[in-house]
Amino acid sequence: MGWLFLKVLLAGVSFSGFLYPLVDFCISGKTRGQKPNFVIILADDMGWGDLGANWAETKDTANLDKMASEGMRFVDFHAAASTCSPSRASLLTGRLGLRNGVTRNFAVTSVGGLPLNESTLAEVLQQAGYVTGMIGFDYYFGIPYSHDMGCTDTPGYNHPPCPACPQGDGPSRNLQRDCYTDMALPLYENLNIVEQPVNLSSLAQKYAEKATQFIQHTSTSGRPFLLYVALAHMHVPLPVTQLPAAPRGRRPYGAGLQEMDGLVGQIKDKVDHTAKENTFLWFTGDNGPWAQKCELAGSVGPFTGLWQTRRGGSPAKQTTWEGGHRVPALAYWPGRVPVNVTSTALLSVLDIFPTVVALAQASLPQGRRFDGVDVSEVLFGRSQPGHRVLFHPNSGAAGEFGALQTVRLERYKAFYITAGKEVPALNSRTNGIISGIKRKSHDSK
Repeated sequence: MGWLFLKVLLAGVSFSGFLYPLVDFCISGKTRGQKPNFVIILADDMGWGDLGANWAETKDTANLDKMASEGMRFVDFHAAASTCSPSRASLLTGRLGLRNGVTRNFAVTSVGGLPLNESTLAEVLQQAGYVTGMIGFDYYFGIPYSHDMGCTDTPGYNHPPCPACPQGDGPSRNLQRDCYTDMALPLYENLNIVEQPVNLSSLAQKYAEKATQFIQHTSTSGRPFLLYVALAHMHVPLPVTQLPAAPRGRRPYGAGLQEMDGLVGQIKDKVDHTAKENTFLWFTGDNGPWAQKCELAGSVGPFTGLWQTRRGGSPAKQTTWEGGHRVPALAYWPGRVPVNVTSTALLSVLDIFPTVVALAQASLPQGRRFDGVDVSEVLFGRSQPGHRVLFHPNSGAAGEFGALQTVRLERYKAFYITAGKEVPALNSRTNGIISGIKRKSHDSK
């Protein structure tokens, strides 16, 4: 019963965007053959333009930019939804929310999670002899839901969000005073609370330490492993951390981005020192930046959605505009993935599941339809196109949650509902808009 409760709990909380699960370090036994290891790192609310290799204006991702130069960078890579929980559920199942049942975010009041009859990537790889650091298996370390969802001293009440964005030449906000920076969140180890409230400013370092320990111990065991690291960065609240090299008065988002980049760098360095030739590292994001958070939000790069923003809407998180679901993505596997290659293949977070299963020499669960495809040929430089058709579901901007409101067909994109989250107050709706998308273009047609 304890195991079942743990699986239900962790299946739900993982999609909030802030779990960090991994496996018990007491591992023994070896598997025959040299199957590859997998490290999947998922950033939260990171914009396409937050990666320096994508957008020259960004100067805070030295480690990720180095990874791009040593591997493959995808410039037409998309989240499976434009908000946290549905996107993460799709990563774990290879299926859109309409199939796996997760079409909206989980929160403090949620009583369930991913349906128990869904097969996760961890379950499939366990059957193939893998040690998995993922949801509900062996060991869990993390927080139970989004780190902007916590209780104050008055039980049951959430901290208020930041006030509305400053308008025009009005006074700027005091981020220390006006915006939440601490939450009374519990930090779990399995079913035990080990810290409450969790110290958000040190949480990233705890994640890095646990990840590097996991890689070290499992590499020593000789068994292949899957490690899934679901970051809290770059979701608000941004931890108030002053990096040694950061100038005073620096924009908080840039400091947080540099901290996240350093965390990824630590994980990659451990991979390089322990299992470099046999470990595939995949970095991407769950959705675009949260535009309503203004200076606490990231960059959509060139995908500014001019048609939408001119009508007062957002082109980013929760919408089906490019900035809502086009995300940074990198693949790194020395000796297997070509070096310093930029791929324009149309790919998706949905592809992670079938691709990893194929590379692990495992089998997809029977009796299920998958929306992702095995993109190994793209990763190894032997093929380019990727998907011909890709659907984008509603993630809270307008209409029914999970409904397929937008479809990408090669370089064209059809919008059936163009409404977006208001910024600040205007919402527009048009049916049947079709826009042509050229590589690295604006959403302006």
